[in-house]
Amino acid sequence: MVPAKAIPLQTLLDVILPVFLVIGFGYVSVWRGWFPVSGVDGVMKFTQSFAIPCLLFQAISGLDLSASFDPRLMLSFYAGAAICFTLGIFGARILFNRDWEDCVAIGFCCLFSNSVLLGLPISERAYGADALAGNFAIVSIHAPFCYGIGITVMEFVKGRGQSTTALVRSVATAMFRNGLVLAIIAGFAVNLSGLALPTVLDDALSMMVRAALPAALFALGGVLFQYRPEGDAKAIAMVCAIALIVHPSLVWLFGSALSVPQDAFRSGVLTAAMAPGVNAYIFANMYGRARRVAASSVLVATGVSILSVWVWLTLLA
Repeated sequence: MVPAKAIPLQTLLDVILPVFLVIGFGYVSVWRGWFPVSGVDGVMKFTQSFAIPCLLFQAISGLDLSASFDPRLMLSFYAGAAICFTLGIFGARILFNRDWEDCVAIGFCCLFSNSVLLGLPISERAYGADALAGNFAIVSIHAPFCYGIGITVMEFVKGRGQSTTALVRSVATAMFRNGLVLAIIAGFAVNLSGLALPTVLDDALSMMVRAALPAALFALGGVLFQYRPEGDAKAIAMVCAIALIVHPSLVWLFGSALSVPQDAFRSGVLTAAMAPGVNAYIFANMYGRARRVAASSVLVATGVSILSVWVWLTLLA
């Protein structure tokens, strides 16, 4: 854990670079042919479908909901996210004359911060595991919120004129096929029921959880190698600016106005400052829209965030 008054260079070395070095190991391993693409796909499948859902389930099932769910934090983060989603949609439409389906996919890149693979490890290294309650509160509704709003708007744009029933069915089907969403729901069910997990099950979950973040970061590096930037530089730059600068700035503004407590404030700003997650590409690929912009934005923003997150950590010190 880095002290609150850590000098900026030390912050970069101690907090940010270890996380990005693991991503770099994955990137270089695939680039040099030391690790196969099929292996990366398998590791990512393991982390996204099993290890990270276990992490979210365990964290949420044991979370003190009354202490962690500060409505001021949630409002600050998700109001900022919704504004960035809107800016991305209309920026793509007005500045680049993309069709509406592409605009929604590009807006989703501005909406979906990498709250788990980057937000959790960087926050933990910066402020310690005990300061992650705000992160887990945000993460607990992050996938449902982002996929809910993204799928709803995309389905509305795609099926202009379809019935409300058909729209609700499309949204619900897409949501409840997502392993992260299902793990979050199960975590809340256990938490609210007051049931205690058997020790043997909790120990097994803990073993899975320890593998989640390092494996996911390594796989993320391999995935990013496959999606090297191609064209659409201005659209990619817009996504990077909204995701890395506008969103955390809005959370800072709203959090300050609402007097969000310090630990929660840091969690909100840092999570908002993360690059778009791989889910941004998954969403674009799901609809076959703006895939090149989405993939390239994830890669470029992840690289740029090495410096931008350093700046935000310095401002938060």
